[in-house]
Amino acid sequence: MRFTKMHGCGNDYVYVNGFAETVKNPGEVARFVSDRHFGIGSDGLILICPSDKADFEMAMYNADGSRAEMCGNGIRCVAKYVYDYGLTDKTRISVDTLAGIKYLELFVEEGKVREVTVNMGAPILEAEQIPVDFSNSPVISQPLDAAGKSYEVTCVSMGNPHCVIFMDEDVRELDLGKIGPDFENHARFPKRINTEFVNVIDETHLRMRVWERGSGETLACGTGTCATVVAAILNGLTKDEVSVELLGGSLRIRWDREQNLVYMTGPAEVVFDGEIEL
Repeated sequence: MRFTKMHGCGNDYVYVNGFAETVKNPGEVARFVSDRHFGIGSDGLILICPSDKADFEMAMYNADGSRAEMCGNGIRCVAKYVYDYGLTDKTRISVDTLAGIKYLELFVEEGKVREVTVNMGAPILEAEQIPVDFSNSPVISQPLDAAGKSYEVTCVSMGNPHCVIFMDEDVRELDLGKIGPDFENHARFPKRINTEFVNVIDETHLRMRVWERGSGETLACGTGTCATVVAAILNGLTKDEVSVELLGGSLRIRWDREQNLVYMTGPAEVVFDGEIEL
């Protein structure tokens, strides 16, 4: 199988050109290639495929083999791949995902995509649609007991479910490997959850770490960053355009509340091309 390893702010995936390759049992392949000791090493597998609804389709699998609806960092890399590898010459494209069709603008320098803006669509705030099990809807600053403590959480879906926690404690000091699984598998989250732990630096700057369902801690999460900014605005903590500092870099997020659309802008990088025997 030919592949390209790419990353967006350190959130790395193995990408396969579905126009040229057929991947049987993609969940099993995702588990194999994601292993950082015996495989290629990644947060999961993304297949770039033909679509009868959009320019391309993105099929995303987590490191544990589970299918995910959407990945913000992943879709920026899809945009870079299809342009840089000659599958399109357009700088505005559409990509079909399990979370719906997303629209992307590509910024090209010297023939290569350097940055991508993604229209991530409208945030979902209704508890049943996220889905999360809370009596209050929307779920804004609601109490949740997890990992031996009580937290205040705000829940948002950007096509996949997120639980956002604003903290006074420096998130860089958290033991996410210990507390992350308790959130991911909490009874209030019927489809598991991605959890963001956030410091508010000022009204235009956040710092965030993320525990992703099916992958553990990752260096960045695009949908999680969008959910975090929406949650911050709902809690009156920031303006509508925010820079979010992640372990792997920074993303710029803007919630156009008049249109109710969230826009994410950030980099996409190729690490290397390769071939692996399955």
